[in-house]
Amino acid sequence: MPIDGYSLSTLGQFVGQELGVSGWITVDQARINQFADQTGDHQWIHVDVERARRESRIGSTIAHGYLTLALAAACQLEMGVVPAGVSEALNYGLDRVRFLAPVKAGARVRDRVALLAVEPKDDGQLLLKTRNTIEIAGETKPALIADMLSLLVLNASTRQPQRQPG
Repeated sequence: MPIDGYSLSTLGQFVGQELGVSGWITVDQARINQFADQTGDHQWIHVDVERARRESRIGSTIAHGYLTLALAAACQLEMGVVPAGVSEALNYGLDRVRFLAPVKAGARVRDRVALLAVEPKDDGQLLLKTRNTIEIAGETKPALIADMLSLLVLNASTRQPQRQPG
């Protein structure tokens, strides 16, 4: 879903502003189990429903922190954080991540995204820095806050000409 007025030519105008909020995603036990299978992280707090019900202070299994973090990329795409005219959008890294509250199996989460910075790079690339706050439905504390970096490679037609020396 496009962000009103947001484009390659207006990115700078959005720095310091909230870009929007994604739709809700249900983090059910099946998704948690699939993530455990893909990563090899089968810690009981994530995958053993009965034991978590009996022994955990939360009384439920919880999503892996990295599963919750991984959902931010899909949420950003859904919201249109990558503007038209970009041929590739690559994860470039994270400046800061804090896991603040567990996501119980069955909970719904969404991503609230703000644009923190836009930095031109060589060869027609831009580095976007976004603040991603993953909220949990019905909870006051977010699951996590992450400052994410995305490298945008522009289409040849949208690149600025390179300055020639001297």
